[in-house]
Amino acid sequence: MRRLALWVTTSLAMCAGPAFAGDQPVVVELFTSQGCSSCPPADALLQELGQEADVIPLALHVDYWDYIGWKDSFAQPKFTARQKGYAEAAGRNSVYTPQMVVGGTHDVVGTRPKDVRSIIDAHRGKDSPVTMDVSRKDGMLMITAETETPVGPAVIYLVRYEPGHAVKIHRGENAGHKIDYSHIVTDWDVVGRWAGTGAFAEDVPIEGEAPAVVMVQEDGYGAVLAAARLR
Repeated sequence: MRRLALWVTTSLAMCAGPAFAGDQPVVVELFTSQGCSSCPPADALLQELGQEADVIPLALHVDYWDYIGWKDSFAQPKFTARQKGYAEAAGRNSVYTPQMVVGGTHDVVGTRPKDVRSIIDAHRGKDSPVTMDVSRKDGMLMITAETETPVGPAVIYLVRYEPGHAVKIHRGENAGHKIDYSHIVTDWDVVGRWAGTGAFAEDVPIEGEAPAVVMVQEDGYGAVLAAARLR
């Protein structure tokens, strides 16, 4: 496990369709890096999780290990910022790879498959007051979400990812290895903000054939309230 210190301000496979309480998929975010020698087992585990219909795995490649000799070709600063956001929300002053965040609320070292699966199992079947419907037509993504129970402010994310790609690593800690990566996030964008009462509806332009995930998450890096995937 590789850890990096940071300064923190302490003030702090599903098809698209209705997402009903009790059948919510479990979103698993893996923070990883091509330059991290501890990460390949977690990358492989994420690929395995992709075979489970009720799990949405997403690999966010961070850029803070680029300095050690290999620049991660999938890394983006905003993925590092998201991981730091989780750390700040949890009152922590460091981040590490490989880290998995399950359902937005529980984190675990990604090389501990028993712990990862135990946390995923705990999230399976959890009721959510939020129902969501996602459909796609003529280059537009139609998103609706609603609740009868106020859930507080929430953020609506649109995530695009590449299903898989093999990378030959020439330098750094993984030099000489060819590693298979899966569910590689390429875009993570805010497409709406919702007060968390009544209904939310938004039509969002969408291009290309890459898989898409729509996610409703409590503002401030809280729980994932609903998620759906288009492949």
